[in-house]
Amino acid sequence: MWQDIIDFVSYDFINGKDIKISLLDVGLIIIAIAATSIVLKLIQKIFSRKLPLNDKKRFNSVFQVFRYIVFLFVIVLILNATGVNVNVLLTASAALFVGLGFALKTFFQDIISGILIILDQSLHVGDIIEVDGRIGEVQEIKLRTTVMFTRNDRVMVIPNHKFMEDTLFNWTQNNASNREKVSVRVAYESDVRLVEKVLLEAVDSVEGIVPTSRINVTFDEFGDSALEFAVHFYVYHGMQTPGIQSQIRFKIYDLFAKNNIRISFPQLDVHVIKTAADSQKE
Repeated sequence: MWQDIIDFVSYDFINGKDIKISLLDVGLIIIAIAATSIVLKLIQKIFSRKLPLNDKKRFNSVFQVFRYIVFLFVIVLILNATGVNVNVLLTASAALFVGLGFALKTFFQDIISGILIILDQSLHVGDIIEVDGRIGEVQEIKLRTTVMFTRNDRVMVIPNHKFMEDTLFNWTQNNASNREKVSVRVAYESDVRLVEKVLLEAVDSVEGIVPTSRINVTFDEFGDSALEFAVHFYVYHGMQTPGIQSQIRFKIYDLFAKNNIRISFPQLDVHVIKTAADSQKE
């Protein structure tokens, strides 16, 4: 009886030149798929349990594609182990796979980079970032691209692999506020303490600045034709920086005029030397 059962499950109901499949092979494939499914679910739970809801949805959708790829490899390996000649199928489709590989190389780079961004939480919606010299606020993080609004309200779509290859400046990674500055040059005869007082007053009177305890003035340089100062401050939102800096410059100009502080500009002194020959010509 047992021998009959063994013979029955071992019988190749598909028996060709390159393909031989029995009930035992089908059973092994089902068991392998079930075991693989359990392992993948555990992996998915481990990696997604600490992710925010939106990131978890994106991760799960990508992981679904990964599941299909793993299942495909498992089926191929099981078929090869049970005697099915999979080399015929692989050889016939080799050229197609090579072409698809080159065509989808950048696509999969973006997808994998998107997964890594979601997992390590290095970038969030609302972050102020600098990419290729452009500053903007992250509006949406997709699997393949990240959407950013620049300071002049232009939409910038960035392939995710760029964050893995190039340097990314995340202005709000450690703090929601951003440190900014406004530089100014004054004449050499200026009262430097009065300049410091005026710069602090100018910044303190502008809205959008973090409390005055974080405002400071630095005497940066004895320039060729001016004393160079900078007033440093923090803004609540980096996207508002250009407007705030403009308001501060208006205030500085008005206060300098009120306090008789002269804004310097590049100057060049020319000394004419009179020679003996010039005297004789006269």
